[in-house]
Amino acid sequence: MTDPDPRPFLYVVVCAAGIAADVGTLITAARERDWEVGVIATPVAAAGFFDRAAVEARTGRTVRSAWRMPGDPRPFPSPDAVVVAPATFNTINKWAAGLADTLAVATLCEAYGLGVPVAVLPCVADALTVHPAYEDSLTRLRGMGVRFGAPYSGEVGEDGVRPEFGWERALDLVERSGT
Repeated sequence: MTDPDPRPFLYVVVCAAGIAADVGTLITAARERDWEVGVIATPVAAAGFFDRAAVEARTGRTVRSAWRMPGDPRPFPSPDAVVVAPATFNTINKWAAGLADTLAVATLCEAYGLGVPVAVLPCVADALTVHPAYEDSLTRLRGMGVRFGAPYSGEVGEDGVRPEFGWERALDLVERSGT
């Protein structure tokens, strides 16, 4: 039996932040770099933070947000890399603590055990970044080899413009060699 698609497979974990509406930018960039893509969303993100139908049309796969039933086939192949974008305060802290209460966080916890490269584009309000649990979580995840892009608060700058999110930076992080 031949592999139906020899391209590397990227899991994109999407969390509930306003910028998630633009996740199609990451999917398009990944496909242009020859990745096959599957999206796993936190339950809240899947409930309306992005256009689920558009993402499914773009990837050709169902967006996942819940576990499959025993005996059901695996809907995605094993990942070659995982990107978490946008990554929220809640998901980052639960992941670092090993609280795998959603498919999205369980997938992130499992990626470590599989040795799969993981890149994160945090989208966390400045007021939350000073919480001690957040800094501890970043330290723990970096110690696990997780690669972080620049923090993004989504706040409008002094010039009145909201900065770009930098979706493609996540791909740069998972594609680089070494850690």
